[in-house]
Amino acid sequence: MLEVSSVIGSLSPSATMAIATKAKQLKAQGIDVVAFGVGEPDFDTPDHIKEAAIAAIHEGYTKYVVPPSGSPELKDAILEKFRNDNGLEYEREQIVASCGAKHSLFNIFLTSLNPGDEAIIPAPYWVSYPEQVKAAGARPVILETDAAFKLDPKKLKAAISPKTKLLVLNSPSNPTGAVYSKQELESIAQIALDTGIAVISDEVYEKLIYDGMEHVSIASLNEQIKAQTVVVNAVSKAYAMTGWRIGYAAGPKEIMTAIGRLQGQSTSNPTSISQKAAIAALRGDQSCVQHMVTEFNQRRKIMAARAGEAFGTEIQPPSGAFYLFVDVSGLFGNNYNGAEIRSASDVAGFLLEEAKVALVPGEGFGAPNHVRLSYATSREIINEGMNRIAEAVRKLRKGQTS
Repeated sequence: MLEVSSVIGSLSPSATMAIATKAKQLKAQGIDVVAFGVGEPDFDTPDHIKEAAIAAIHEGYTKYVVPPSGSPELKDAILEKFRNDNGLEYEREQIVASCGAKHSLFNIFLTSLNPGDEAIIPAPYWVSYPEQVKAAGARPVILETDAAFKLDPKKLKAAISPKTKLLVLNSPSNPTGAVYSKQELESIAQIALDTGIAVISDEVYEKLIYDGMEHVSIASLNEQIKAQTVVVNAVSKAYAMTGWRIGYAAGPKEIMTAIGRLQGQSTSNPTSISQKAAIAALRGDQSCVQHMVTEFNQRRKIMAARAGEAFGTEIQPPSGAFYLFVDVSGLFGNNYNGAEIRSASDVAGFLLEEAKVALVPGEGFGAPNHVRLSYATSREIINEGMNRIAEAVRKLRKGQTS
């Protein structure tokens, strides 16, 4: 009789996917739910990208793609992107295109970590980092960040042990929207160089950045840190292509070759049609990206202001991505349905039941006092959802809820 392995049995389900599933189930029942949970642009994929995919189908580009790590044409488009956007030079052999950035990260962890190794993950973190590290048989070491959700170099240095293999860095951050400056990255890079640990730099939200902030890839600082860094990116967020499942990574040739071997024995190539679409995204007109960023900027300001009013706390709009990460510990101690609210999960459950608003509790991100709200939805929906939250919170504080 087959049994679930101890490694896989230890993994937690994705908190973001769980909330999205619950919201869809309620909507299917005819319940009007405002969904702030999913990390997905609400814009449609730009037409020139869809047209490239349609052309690929008509041209019969529907077979296996070799090498499994991505077509030469896609790799060349990725090389151009790194050169033009990040000032990074790579060779084809240093690029692997995968089935989304999540797949890229999973490949990296499986390829680079051994049982007993440690990976430092700053908290709050994207929900899949620790679980993927555990799936590789290694141990995630969670390191609390400061009030701005950024790493303290002194704490980072103190957390590194002889077992530390790598640091996971995410800028702009999911779930906080925090963006590291060049100076901050230089401090982190120096520690990595001094200790010899690798850096996995997740830059998926690179183009979603506001208030004049500049995205800097840690790999671009110098050749030494570049040699110890694997950069991960995707077309999903910047081009509203989440369902197309194309992510990519660039790094030292030895590790990328190993990742290519692993992918050749697991998924093989990412979808051929999606590869053609990704080429059009990377090489085509970029005004679609700026259009989305401009609209996201307006939405983040609205949501930050409205959430501050609703939760009774001042909220600084995030510098990147499309999330608001809100401390809801001020609601702990109130009672709902005869039970005391003691956690972010309790707050999320209360708002889903009472206000019919779905958001993601912070426990899955390593931040049990916070909730994540996505403003990747229309201004109308944002205002409606914040109206519902404000009314539900008002009732809760007055003891008027059921």
